[in-house]
Amino acid sequence: MEPLLVASSVLVAECRPGQPEARRCVRAYFGELARRFDDGFDPALSISADDEELSPPAGLFLIATLRGEPVGCGALKFHGDEPAEIKRMWVSAAVRGLGLGRRLLAELEDRARDRGACAVRLETNRALHEAVGLYRAAGYREVAAFNDEPYAHHWFEKVLVPGS
Repeated sequence: MEPLLVASSVLVAECRPGQPEARRCVRAYFGELARRFDDGFDPALSISADDEELSPPAGLFLIATLRGEPVGCGALKFHGDEPAEIKRMWVSAAVRGLGLGRRLLAELEDRARDRGACAVRLETNRALHEAVGLYRAAGYREVAAFNDEPYAHHWFEKVLVPGS
């Protein structure tokens, strides 16, 4: 199928992180991290992003679907006047290269801006080369560590311009 047609068929919507489709995305994300990180990945050792933190009003969870199947996700944690935090950014290998990562990232930024966030932050691992490239290309700048995430090697921040 034509890549542009496939990309235009992907739907992005908010969903509860406890729904089966969201759980499938998070399991796939954790599985990929476990395969790609030098020493594997144990979610219990990572900074929390549990269902309550990713549900309104504390946060939100987005899922991308193609023909009803989950193919990507991303989430936000809100921290009052502090920058919102992007979590759980993942795109299935089956649809990579279609711009879905950039689309999910832009949607998360828009929703953070709509909630009054002045900036967004995230951390990532050096093994996730595509993610590091995506964040840099999307205008994120590398900043000093703002948390003690044991799996992170890069911390990024982007100022959100109102109305953009």
